[in-house]
Amino acid sequence: MSKITFIGAGSTVFAKNILGDVMQTPALQGFEIALFDIDGERLRDSEQMLLNLKQTSGSTCVVKAYNDRKEALRGARYIVNAIQVGGYDPCTITDFEIPKKYGLRQTIGDTVGIGGIFRNLRTIPVMLDFAADIREVCPDALFLNYTNPMAVLTNVMITHGGINTVGLCHSVQVCVPHLFDHLGMDPEGVKWHIAGINHMAWLLEVSKDGVDLYPEIKRRAAEKQKESHHDMVRFELMQKFGYYITESSEHNAEYHPYFIKRNYPELIERFNIPLDEYPRRCINQIEDWKKMRDSLVLDKNLEHCRSHEYASYILEAMESDVPYRIGGNVMNTGLIPNLPREACVEVPCLVDRNGVTPTYVGNLPPQLAALNRTNINTQLLTIEAAITGKKEHIYHAAMLDPHTSAELSMDDIIAMCDDLIEAHGSWLPAFK
Repeated sequence: MSKITFIGAGSTVFAKNILGDVMQTPALQGFEIALFDIDGERLRDSEQMLLNLKQTSGSTCVVKAYNDRKEALRGARYIVNAIQVGGYDPCTITDFEIPKKYGLRQTIGDTVGIGGIFRNLRTIPVMLDFAADIREVCPDALFLNYTNPMAVLTNVMITHGGINTVGLCHSVQVCVPHLFDHLGMDPEGVKWHIAGINHMAWLLEVSKDGVDLYPEIKRRAAEKQKESHHDMVRFELMQKFGYYITESSEHNAEYHPYFIKRNYPELIERFNIPLDEYPRRCINQIEDWKKMRDSLVLDKNLEHCRSHEYASYILEAMESDVPYRIGGNVMNTGLIPNLPREACVEVPCLVDRNGVTPTYVGNLPPQLAALNRTNINTQLLTIEAAITGKKEHIYHAAMLDPHTSAELSMDDIIAMCDDLIEAHGSWLPAFK
């Protein structure tokens, strides 16, 4: 029996989307769905939820929960990863509260920036443990990574883990539909081309019937900027740099040095930037789970409609050999020549029985490549810190981060990193 292993299966709502999709896919019937999570209670909740879906969908997939990670992985053909090391309490709280003492504010903190750096440092060792198990018990499996920070973790799994990996993010497939909905434009029949790095990929081309739609997009966006709305940062970046970016404004506010500034507090209001947004979401999600748990876990009539998540479509394409196109995170094997080859890039990929095949993009417009490189610098130094165990590279990663370096002196950045290392305690490996 072929096996799909879901690591981090206690993320019940996300597991419903990914694995509910699998149960809706004819080419994936008969697979074992293997569930693993370090939280036994949440693991059992997800198992029961999926058994409910199996009953209502008529799926022939076999649902099985495992307490042993290696056994959950043994013989897997596909692996879905959706873990979060350290969770909201204590690690996310630490990522936000200690920088705040130094005057450094964040919105999401899960990609680059000081929050992204430390999320990487506590997650990379866990991911490399996964890689060791995979090499032993399912070396030919495809690893579908949904965990942030996407670019660094996907890079590490490929480069240092030796695992066939593709990183998957929601932002590519929803970019144009959400943009057009916001601007009151019809996305029907629209063609687009997106490439760059995760959370900072660029809408390079957007057209309909051969007509470039960017002039109309920019005209409508300029009108929108006259009043406060949820996407002001991205519209400002598009106005100044010429292209729209995939990930949300609350994310992009902290990827650049232009928006969150102590000496210019008016920018926060002007661009409608939600400081401390991710901790608020965590609190809301914890409360929402208490309310929705019974409706997912105890509802024997639970139903599911196939979502827009890439995972089931990738598996379907590989099993059926009917090609499918995705935006995937892969290593830059010359795909975007004016970005470093050591970087993980987000580019269009073709999926079929041969697996995930990235497509050549070519050079990005120089200003876009330059913006990407500012984030890649921090990504690569974070990997260097994790692999070498040298504390100095943590400092380097933080000092090269655009937002952090725009706000703090080098001495304060080093002191802040030391405080974060101490506060994380055993959540981090020892650095020398």
